[in-house]
Amino acid sequence: MKNSKILISILVTAIITAGITYNVASPKEVTLLNEEDPFSKLKSTYNLLQKNYYQDVETEKLVEGAIKGMVESLEDPYSVYMDIEEAKSFSENISSSFEGIGAEIQENDGSIIIVSPIKGSPAEEAGLKPKDIIQKVDDKSVEGFSVTEAVMLIRGEKGSTVNLVVERPGVGNLNFTITRDTIPIETVYSEVIEDQIGKIQITKFSESTSEEFAKALSDLQEQNVKGLIIDLRQNPGGLMDKAIAMSDIFVPKGENILQVEYNNKAKDVYKAENDAMIDLPTTVLIDGGTASAGEIMAAALNQSAGIPLVGEKTFGKGTVQSAEGFEDNSSVKFTTAKWLTPDGTWIHDKGIEPTVKAILPDYANLPYINPDNVLKQGDSTPEVNAAQQMLKALGYDGVSLNGYFDENTTKVVKQFQKDQGLEVDGQIAEGTTIKLIELLQSKIKENDTQLEKAIETLKKDL
Repeated sequence: MKNSKILISILVTAIITAGITYNVASPKEVTLLNEEDPFSKLKSTYNLLQKNYYQDVETEKLVEGAIKGMVESLEDPYSVYMDIEEAKSFSENISSSFEGIGAEIQENDGSIIIVSPIKGSPAEEAGLKPKDIIQKVDDKSVEGFSVTEAVMLIRGEKGSTVNLVVERPGVGNLNFTITRDTIPIETVYSEVIEDQIGKIQITKFSESTSEEFAKALSDLQEQNVKGLIIDLRQNPGGLMDKAIAMSDIFVPKGENILQVEYNNKAKDVYKAENDAMIDLPTTVLIDGGTASAGEIMAAALNQSAGIPLVGEKTFGKGTVQSAEGFEDNSSVKFTTAKWLTPDGTWIHDKGIEPTVKAILPDYANLPYINPDNVLKQGDSTPEVNAAQQMLKALGYDGVSLNGYFDENTTKVVKQFQKDQGLEVDGQIAEGTTIKLIELLQSKIKENDTQLEKAIETLKKDL
């Protein structure tokens, strides 16, 4: 009998508890302010929270959240609402120098992806690659973050460090500790290479890029170059109008540079307006980090000026964005159109295939080794394997390539340290790691197989 009373008590308690839960969760009908107004539901929700939320709410915070949610509902990685700080950061990225690691990123299906590191930036020197997926920033997951939210975490004062955990397709997770620096506004670099060939590298399309490009061309012409290589590798894009202006220098007057298609299927066709000012044999270098405005220029020169593309398939970003600012200096960046190549092809998520395929040596794609980590005998990690591959690439053929730090690896590391005048302890850390990376980067530059193929292709027209 006693047990029956206890059971009845438990059942009654459960029923009461369930009833309380239901009453709290059961929605009450909210009367809309104006059923004909599409924003009536939004306004009613705002009033409901202002009046009944259990804590004080900030009007500005509610409004900002509503705007962000509206833009995010588009499910477009290139459309985003930017608050005052984020808008300032975006503006700096295209018009002046800024402090950070120097990498263009995008959001795709909830993931933050590296489009391309900027030339000479800490991101490039650390070894970040296009298509790397950022998992964490200083141990904070960025899954589901917008681009601007991720940028605010990654950027910081010059001299400070940030730790990134990155997933590299086919490799796995990698750790990068990167010291932030000032990222310069210079976007064009030129030089004369073998056989009087001029080479111009364009790292992005910012407000000053077309002027820098014109000066570089003038300087090279004064040096009587016989041919030209335009290097668009690792160029994440930027301002469309600069890509159009720079393409106009090569494309014959009246030929298409690109087409822009809007949601009503109307098109703007941009044609070359000037007689082509450069009649030198030209070749363009592209790779997986060539995106957006970089792809616009590559496609224009290839399809409308017959200039060959050498390298690897490009990134594949075929949409156009505009940024509109508010009085409080916040802004919204949103996609306004598709852009199509001169022949009407939409390359979004597909990229542009090179005319002549050329890849870099395998060692150019080796993962980064964190100098803060100590690799020693007995360790078995992906970083050990990367270090072994680096040593082999630098001519130490006797090193093991199994990812296990065995006695043979210790022996080879000691020889490397002796050759480089480093402390000989058989471990890979700090100075040894930095020297390994430094020498490997020099080797990659000296053995740029894509550039060699571009020179070979260009010489056929000299």
